[in-house]
Amino acid sequence: MSFLPESDRDYLKEKGYEYQEIVDGSQRGVLFPKWKLPVGKYNLDEVELLILIPSGYRDTPLDMFYNFPEVILKNEQRKAKATEANHVFQSRTYQRWSRHLPGGTWRPGIDGLHTFMQAIQKALAEASA
Repeated sequence: MSFLPESDRDYLKEKGYEYQEIVDGSQRGVLFPKWKLPVGKYNLDEVELLILIPSGYRDTPLDMFYNFPEVILKNEQRKAKATEANHVFQSRTYQRWSRHLPGGTWRPGIDGLHTFMQAIQKALAEASA
């Protein structure tokens, strides 16, 4: 069952992302099973990345992202700021990255996974303890 808009599916296909659309109870999520992390920054090279899709998406903005298993910053040997909370999805406990787009920057009906995934890549690259 696909719940993503066609434009998101086209984007993911064009970029060659491996992903799954998963419904877990009332939650809908896009799971990227082999998400590459910035080289040398974390204790792992790749994780499962989860983006929850809210009701009303693309008019409702995406917010936060999640990874399994949890990671720590390699040089600091601790978690990045605002990653202490967890979220259960499909009976797995994901590390929550509390990262929010600045208010008013989400353009309803225009922005989507393509813009949010850029924000995720930036957050992972710039994370600090």
